[in-house]
Amino acid sequence: MTKSSPKDSEKEGDDWHQFSNAGYSSASADFDNEEIAEQQNTEEEWFDGDDFEFEGKTIDWNSPPCPTPLGIAHMIKIGTCNHCLQRVSGKREMSGAQIRNEAYTRDISLESSFDELLCPLCENLFDDVDNIVERIIEKIDNLEYSTIQIGIHLPKDLIQDSHEITSRHGASQSMPLKNSMVLAIQNKINHNLGTDINFVKDRPDIMVLVDGLTLRVDVDIRPIYFYGRYKKLSREIPQTRWPCRACKGRYNGCESCQGTGLQYIDSVQDLIGEPLRHTLNAKDTSFHGMGREDIDVRMLGTGRPFVIEIKKPMNRLPEMAEIVNEINKNAAGKIEIDNLKKTERSLIAQIKNSRSDKSYTIRFKISEKIEEEIIIKSISDLSGIELDQETPRRVSHRRADKIRKRKIIEINNILIDGNEIQFSIRAEAGTYIKELVHSDEGRTKPSVSEKLGVECEILWLDVNQIHDDEENKDN
Repeated sequence: MTKSSPKDSEKEGDDWHQFSNAGYSSASADFDNEEIAEQQNTEEEWFDGDDFEFEGKTIDWNSPPCPTPLGIAHMIKIGTCNHCLQRVSGKREMSGAQIRNEAYTRDISLESSFDELLCPLCENLFDDVDNIVERIIEKIDNLEYSTIQIGIHLPKDLIQDSHEITSRHGASQSMPLKNSMVLAIQNKINHNLGTDINFVKDRPDIMVLVDGLTLRVDVDIRPIYFYGRYKKLSREIPQTRWPCRACKGRYNGCESCQGTGLQYIDSVQDLIGEPLRHTLNAKDTSFHGMGREDIDVRMLGTGRPFVIEIKKPMNRLPEMAEIVNEINKNAAGKIEIDNLKKTERSLIAQIKNSRSDKSYTIRFKISEKIEEEIIIKSISDLSGIELDQETPRRVSHRRADKIRKRKIIEINNILIDGNEIQFSIRAEAGTYIKELVHSDEGRTKPSVSEKLGVECEILWLDVNQIHDDEENKDN
């Protein structure tokens, strides 16, 4: 079983939004403090804005822009490579070599004036495309995916210089350096793999990040999200992993937890998530439920909606029916799920923010014998009232201590068996049902205990239904 570190568990957010653009971010080169101080102490050199020197070649700002023959000739004179010549010339139907040869035919002196040392628009970065693509293919070779996004980081000064030259001498709608570089990488990947990969700019299966300075390639694998509903049939398992109280869930555990790092070996999260994690060869899981029930409470009816997040999956195309069957078989008598459907992260917020009514059945016993008519009337009188519920003592360590107003919508099916009483109740989301019965030393008002004037001991509680379907119809 793979357990996440505290830092991993705290990082709930999906950071993929920062790579939504194919060029993602750019940053200037770093300088040490001595270098900065030296630059600050140097007298600033004055420029009139009409000259720009690169590798000993001065750019003539008065030259007409491409696609005029003089504009293309000037771009060749300053050392523009074939890749950049093609993207700024305005002749996208021709290759850079064809554009160059056409210019040489018009002016034979151009060929002798061309300096191949370093392109002023890309600093010969396109020569590294083959190397970059080899590294990318090596990184993604063992991954399963259907969509890829390419992002590249380039030095800020290179981007600014390239843009300045292109905006003055390039044809209108010249392709920017980053976009052109990404396109070259994509085309080369398809060529090398002999297939047409679906490259996207939003919600890819994998995000490839290239550093244009070091040529380092990093691959970020997008999580997969599955939606379903679970029934919890056991009164002995929590919804999510519960770290061992003794060792606080450390990696190797302790004697108390038998090396598992868990207070409870099973949880709804792992009974569902571990078969998925193994099938998809993933790193870990996160579980997001529409609320949660106590460990000793069953979840029945059509089940509780949830989204399970599969982190860094190496595979992405599971046989869903087989996994659902495996989960239900392995967790027989503990939990059941209806099915699993792929979804998006946005559904998590929708589930977390749900305010659906819930129906319950609760059974308890009273400390003194009371006439049945009094019991039935006292409990029935609570139907339709609004409770004042102070945060229960059992959850006060993790929730703010305040008074919450919650409505009891309906109480019915009151059964009396000696000193044991059972009834069904429908209540507003967030109602503490156990406290409604035993009053939590007066922290819930009114309560069954207060109405009957006796102590009430909870025997069991079941969640019968979460009425989220009705909420969705209203929306």
